[in-house]
Amino acid sequence: MTVKLGMIGYGAIGKHVDAALKAGDIENLKLVAALVKRPRSEGILTHEPEQFFAHTFDAVAECAGHEAVRAYGQRVLEGGADFLVTSVGAFTDTALLDRLLAAARASGRKLILPSGGIGALDILSSAAVGGLDSVTVTVRKDPSAWKGTVAETLVDLDALTAPHTVFDGPVREGARLYPQNVNISAAAALAGLGLDKTRVVIVADPTLSTHIVELEAKGAFGRFSFLEDVTISEENRKTGKLVAMAMVKSVRQLASTLVVAA
Repeated sequence: MTVKLGMIGYGAIGKHVDAALKAGDIENLKLVAALVKRPRSEGILTHEPEQFFAHTFDAVAECAGHEAVRAYGQRVLEGGADFLVTSVGAFTDTALLDRLLAAARASGRKLILPSGGIGALDILSSAAVGGLDSVTVTVRKDPSAWKGTVAETLVDLDALTAPHTVFDGPVREGARLYPQNVNISAAAALAGLGLDKTRVVIVADPTLSTHIVELEAKGAFGRFSFLEDVTISEENRKTGKLVAMAMVKSVRQLASTLVVAA
């Protein structure tokens, strides 16, 4: 059976998924249509929501930001497709998460939160079964990654000569304030202690040429720490190359006979 995939967004992530399909790296899956913001009517691309939703999908992958989750998530699920969300920080809005979960239950479909740019969610969600005491996510990126965010009102990013913490608090607030940068912290929170009990530390660090993410958890299982040092995406300095790679992996698993680390 061929899985029919739709995508919302066709930027750094979406283009990598399409390229993997064209290269034959994803089997038993067809990209039917991609919904984009700007007027484009070429191939699978459309900027018309009605034209996009006229197609039948088995799954739709969101690669476009928080507003896309709010605007189209419920419609995707009610239309009978699973919904893969990369912009997990949108779920700092509990009402939105509840609404999409209700739509998924009613239609018998799934709301899927891919691993995206952070690893160890399999360990974290397993540890949560036995009970967690604390989870901290630390995100370190060079100052340019924080431009266009609230960080610009807190510090002169261009003048930084040493690491500067621009946020230290619950994920619900951190992911809301930095919607393009720390979706990974929301994924970790939903896998573990929740948005209000998971701590995120956000650092602008002029000494870096990569993105560094650290995840530390303690609980009944013991403790673990995880660190990734990720190459920055050429298309978007706010994100790492790993995010697009992870979405290719998640899309591949929709149709794969063998699923590893589900």
